[in-house]
Amino acid sequence: MTTTWIAAHRIAVINPHEAFHLFEPRGFSDQTIRQSIRLAGGGEALRLRLSNRYGKEPLDIGGAHLAVRTHGSGIDPTSDTPLHFAGSDTATIPVGEDITSDPVELPVNAGEELTVSLYLPGDTGLSTYSAVPYDIGHAVPGNQLSAEHLHNTEELPTGHFLTGVDVLAPADTRIAVAFGDSWIEGAFTTPGTDNSFPAQLNRRLTRGWIVNQGISGNRLLTDEIGDHLLSRIDHDVLAVPGVSHALIHIGLNDLGLPGLIAHPEPAEGPTAAEFIAGLTTLADRLHTAGLTVIGSTIGPYRGTVHEGYDTETGQTVRRDVNAWLLGTDHPFDAVIDIAAAVADPAQPDRIRPEFNAGDGLHVNDAGAKAIADAVDLSLLKL
Repeated sequence: MTTTWIAAHRIAVINPHEAFHLFEPRGFSDQTIRQSIRLAGGGEALRLRLSNRYGKEPLDIGGAHLAVRTHGSGIDPTSDTPLHFAGSDTATIPVGEDITSDPVELPVNAGEELTVSLYLPGDTGLSTYSAVPYDIGHAVPGNQLSAEHLHNTEELPTGHFLTGVDVLAPADTRIAVAFGDSWIEGAFTTPGTDNSFPAQLNRRLTRGWIVNQGISGNRLLTDEIGDHLLSRIDHDVLAVPGVSHALIHIGLNDLGLPGLIAHPEPAEGPTAAEFIAGLTTLADRLHTAGLTVIGSTIGPYRGTVHEGYDTETGQTVRRDVNAWLLGTDHPFDAVIDIAAAVADPAQPDRIRPEFNAGDGLHVNDAGAKAIADAVDLSLLKL
């Protein structure tokens, strides 16, 4: 059977030097950081991806280990495996670049939890980071790569440097990239449960799988938080090995973040025409690359607790864009009505109480499941 490298886990990353932060950026010095992942698909070997995309100085990796996770920061010591980079157990990642580890001959399965430990001997500066990692990470002083348990740890609510895992899988394996904002990334779903809506949808599939390239706070047309979606297409979708489908949710932050950032002053977001033009460009570029492109309506957010986010102008644009998406003139191969899946029937511009994560802007685990259950699996012919 012919095999090839296929993405089995992805983590989209943010520039810590942006002017506006929803998540506090940070760096490390003479510390071991331990982060866990759950694979969306399996294979007979794997390799890891690390990034210094937004670093200001070269990033020294004093060692990297892979192990099977037990619980919390614990690992199974019998599975502890040093990673190598071009044959070396250390690496330096140049400014603005990513690296891939040498292959590890380790059969892995979908749903398997692994832990990656990185020893960072020098001052990293502010790190290339992700907003919503699979689970809470841990940091400790010094080189503790092989420690079975980490003690007196600092918890890490954000992810750092780790951007993905590829597996050696059958060459005909095809996957979808979930691409967009916090509703893709899974903000406010329970850490360590893999309950984002793409992950819950993934568990319904019988062939192929879905990797997640969402960034909480991300926008279609404007940088911060993260590079805007149109600028992320090449790196975060087209460069993902095995991708055949893109599943998109975007728009909430284009409509709400300008007001949040400017509050208490007013601010202007995109018009419906500008946003529709951006979505059309997005779909056209992905189609040109040969992908099936599945769009979605913009989720409800009336009454969110985030001051300045909910404006009448933004709500009007949302209604106009959603009407266009539910019509016949949009450029997508299909559209999932995410808004309808979680809207309060009595107040359709609000999230149903049982799906509300508490801030009126995000869905909880049950809301993410409702979205996943609303997807027609025939759209994902992987």
